[in-house]
Amino acid sequence: MKKILLTMILLSVTVFANEAVSDGSTDIVQRTVNFLLFAGIIYYLIAEPIKAYFAGRTQGIANELDKVQEKLRDSKTAKETALLKVEEAKKFAADLLTSSKKENKILNEQIMKQNEMDLENLSKQNVTKMDFEQRSMVRDIVSEIMTEALNDQNTSVDKSAMAEIIMKKVA
Repeated sequence: MKKILLTMILLSVTVFANEAVSDGSTDIVQRTVNFLLFAGIIYYLIAEPIKAYFAGRTQGIANELDKVQEKLRDSKTAKETALLKVEEAKKFAADLLTSSKKENKILNEQIMKQNEMDLENLSKQNVTKMDFEQRSMVRDIVSEIMTEALNDQNTSVDKSAMAEIIMKKVA
């Protein structure tokens, strides 16, 4: 289609060019007026839509730029907020570390005190149990000696001899 249109334009140019040359006069004024009229009509028809298009395009670009700048501001404020939260978290972690160390020390001291008290109680119980066992052993030995002495009817033992025998067995 373009080839046909181009061929027709070239042929018309040669045809009209020959006619003007054969007269011996040129029609530059008429052509200039026709061109100015054509340019004016084109400007009248196309100028407003082109202006509106470029104005709309400019406004669209400005709106996009505003949106991008707003997002940038939001990102900066979000970044600052995040950095503040990070700093607060670091402070909290440091405080938590010191408080946990203090609590650990206090708990260790309490556990050590409780263990010492338990050891003291165990040693007291052991001493008490040893005293009880010693008394029980003395009773058993005295009871055994008395039983032997009383069962042994052949021997006559007086009180001083009996006390002496008991002392030997106990010692």
